[in-house]
Amino acid sequence: MPRCRGQSIITISRGSLFGFTSLIRNASPLSLLSVPTSFGQSSHGSCEHQASSRIVKSLNESTSRDCPPGSSLTWRYSMWESYGGFKRWQSVRHFSNAVVELKTDSNTVRFSFGPSSTNGSQLKQKKVAKTKLSKKDKLNELRLYRLKAKKKKTSPNPEVRIRYSLEKAKRKEAWLIEKLRKFEIPKSVVEKYDPEILTEEEKHYLKRTGEKKKNFVLLGRRGVFGGVVLNMHMHWKKHETVKVICKPCKPGQVHEYAEELSRLSKGIVIDIKPNNSIIFYRGKNYVQPEVMSPPDTLSKDKALEKYRYEQSLEHTSQFIEKLEKELEDFQKHLAQFKRRKEDAP
Repeated sequence: MPRCRGQSIITISRGSLFGFTSLIRNASPLSLLSVPTSFGQSSHGSCEHQASSRIVKSLNESTSRDCPPGSSLTWRYSMWESYGGFKRWQSVRHFSNAVVELKTDSNTVRFSFGPSSTNGSQLKQKKVAKTKLSKKDKLNELRLYRLKAKKKKTSPNPEVRIRYSLEKAKRKEAWLIEKLRKFEIPKSVVEKYDPEILTEEEKHYLKRTGEKKKNFVLLGRRGVFGGVVLNMHMHWKKHETVKVICKPCKPGQVHEYAEELSRLSKGIVIDIKPNNSIIFYRGKNYVQPEVMSPPDTLSKDKALEKYRYEQSLEHTSQFIEKLEKELEDFQKHLAQFKRRKEDAP
């Protein structure tokens, strides 16, 4: 009988219905199971059917026995249909909790017994509930922590005391840096505008005018925030120039303030005095904005809170440097003492 790749040709007579019935009922469940096959047990509890061509052969033999020769009806049965019939029989056959799977990948029949892989991957692992400590246990834990800290703080060894203070200062420094990240505001996209070009005579005139005028804005410890820019716009209602006095101000910080205020207010910096004062010019075509306080600035309270954290971070960093120097000096002194002791007769 001629065979095609992946197909088997089965001949059935017109008047015989028994041949077709035997193909479905007898050949599918019984002849498939009676075929001597080679199975291999895999590590995942599944068996592989390596001789898939023998299933088609058994189907041909069963149909040739039941159907007389010289038939006129030619029935083409593909390998995939024969696998599907066996899978349908298998699903009806087993109704227990155990799952049996039949896979037909790459011309190979695979049987799998037990829980399916798809369901197993979807099962969530049970979370181990953490035991909550009682109030008494928490108090005992805090007492133990304080006792250990007290022992390190009052230790007779100077190195232990310095290292304890250094670890505590570094923890505080990390905490302050984390706090200051909350006050970082992303800068908004600045609208493009053409800066006005001033001649030397105009700059000299505006500089003298700004020095003579008594209107000023005080830039204090809070730094640049929305209220400072608002006050500048309020002064520019009646005056062309405004003087911004930075007090207190670190060396070189006045230039940073001048750049930041120029970006936020769109004013022109005329002069920066040695006494940390900046003279701003509003511009020839000045138009007062609808929102005089920019949205990408801090409020008055937030600016003060940020200043306090920055001041604390500065002092903590200085204290850490001092402790590191003390620890280094102590280790040098200890090394010299050991060297002298070894050299002594």
